[in-house]
Amino acid sequence: MIHLVLGGARSGKTGYAAMAAKTCSENGYQCVYIATAQALDDEMTDRITRHKADREADSLDWVTVETPLNLVETLSEYARKDRVLMVDCLTLWLTNHLMLEDSPTVFTDCDRKWSAEKQALLSALTELPGEIYLVSNEVGCGIVPLGEINRRFVDEAGWLHQDIAAIADTVTKVIAGIPMRLKG
Repeated sequence: MIHLVLGGARSGKTGYAAMAAKTCSENGYQCVYIATAQALDDEMTDRITRHKADREADSLDWVTVETPLNLVETLSEYARKDRVLMVDCLTLWLTNHLMLEDSPTVFTDCDRKWSAEKQALLSALTELPGEIYLVSNEVGCGIVPLGEINRRFVDEAGWLHQDIAAIADTVTKVIAGIPMRLKG
């Protein structure tokens, strides 16, 4: 089953998905945490350290896999009937792809690569066994941002969420730690 979990920064979306994984764990599933973050600066290094500590503090025995770009391959490698995969998060994965280009204002090659990567994810998701929780930041509720790369990010995130929501079994939005089921 595909579960999309959306929310703003510090909304509780990761905690919600982790609790859902714990429920699967109680039913015999192995839990795999798929991290898409890259520690490109001290602040992000601290965030990653906190997330790791949070996982170690809960009662689950997480298998952690770091994959900033190759999400489809990682999902295909780890998905099993008796596993729950938690991807945290899709918007960081999108950012990693959009920033591959040397010049973020030149999108032609990046467009093709991102489009192919996104389509590969959508195709793979419908074929993978087990439970898959996809955590992502909802960024489309604010003003239209300044700057081409920022607007591109918001657009691509919105389209990615719409496409995943269309195939997902459940879609949940988390606000202030409160999950609201939108689908399923």
